[in-house]
Amino acid sequence: MNMKRISQALRHPAMRIAGSVVILLLLLHFVHFQKLVVALRNIPLTLWLSLLFGYLATHLIGVIKWRLTLRLSRARLTLAQAIRCYYAGLFGSVFLPSVVGGDVVRMGLAFRAERNRAGVLLGSLVDRLLDIVSLGAIAGIGSVLLPGALDPRSRRAFVVLAAVCALAAAGFFAVLAIVPWQKLPFRGRRIFVKVRRAWRSMASQPRYVLVSLSLGVIVQLSLVALSATLAHACGLDVSFQIWLLVWPLAKLLALVPVTLGGLGIREAGLAGLLAPFGAPAALAVAAGLSWESIMIGGGLVAGLVSYLIGGAGFTSYAIPSDKPRSLQEDLTLPSGKMSSVDAEG
Repeated sequence: MNMKRISQALRHPAMRIAGSVVILLLLLHFVHFQKLVVALRNIPLTLWLSLLFGYLATHLIGVIKWRLTLRLSRARLTLAQAIRCYYAGLFGSVFLPSVVGGDVVRMGLAFRAERNRAGVLLGSLVDRLLDIVSLGAIAGIGSVLLPGALDPRSRRAFVVLAAVCALAAAGFFAVLAIVPWQKLPFRGRRIFVKVRRAWRSMASQPRYVLVSLSLGVIVQLSLVALSATLAHACGLDVSFQIWLLVWPLAKLLALVPVTLGGLGIREAGLAGLLAPFGAPAALAVAAGLSWESIMIGGGLVAGLVSYLIGGAGFTSYAIPSDKPRSLQEDLTLPSGKMSSVDAEG
C-alpha cells in the first residue's frame, strides 16, 4: 500500500511542477545569471513573434501528418476536427506533466468525433513513434555531419545515449509481442482485436507510412531551424550541424515524465549536450528558456484556436467509419479532385 501511495504521489502534477522548479533553480544557481539575462534581452520582439508564427505554421504540417496517420488505421477526422484536436494537444503539452500529456488531450477530443477509437489510439501512437524516429534520424544526420568534432569520451557518451533510446524502443515492442493477449479479459481482447485490425490496415499501406515519416522529418527539421535561429539571437554561436545533433536529443529528454512539459530537463540536457562543443552553459540555458517561451506562447494561441474551432456542432461532422474505404478515396473530394492540403500528406 505504501508503494502504491508513493507511485500515486510521483504521478501527481504537483510533483512534476516541483521537478521543473528544482531543476530550474539548480540551473540558475550554477550558470552565470547576468549572462543569462543579457542573452534573453537580446531577442528582438519582432523576431520572437515571427518565430511564434513559424512554430504554429509548422504544426499545421503536423496536423496533416497526424490526420494521414489516423486514416491509415481507418480513423477519419475532418481537417477542422484534426486542427482542433491537434492544437488542443499543443496546449496540453505545455501545461500537462509531459509531452505525452498533450497526446492524451488530443486523443480524448478525437474519441468524441470518431467512433473508431482503436484506430485513433493506434494512429496516435504511431504518429508519436514517427516523431521519435524523425528526431533520431535528424540527430543521426547531425552526427554524420560532424566527423572528428567530438573527442572519444564525448562520442562514447552520445553512443550510449543513442543505445539507451534504441533499447527502450526495442523493449516497448518486445512487451507488445510477449503480452498474453488471449488471457486478457473479454473487454481487453475486444480492444486488442480492434487495434490489430487497425494495425493491419496501416501495414497494408506502407507507402503512406513513409509519407507520414517524411512529413515528420520536415516538421522536426523546421522546429530545429526555428530553435537555432532563436539560439543565435541569444548569442549562442554553434554550427547548424551541432544543433542538428544536440537539439533532437534534448527534445527526447523532455519526454521523460519528471517535469512539467519537459521544462527544466530540456534546458539542463541542452547545456550538458552542448558542453563538449565549448558552448557556455548560460547561453545554452537561455536558448532553451527562450524556446520554452515560444512553446508556451504557441500553446496558448493553439488552445485559443482549438476553442474557437470547437463548439456545439464539433462532433456532428465526424466522417462515418462504418464502410471501409481506401486511403485514396479518403483523400479525394466529392468532385474527384484531391484537396491541395491533403495532397501534400
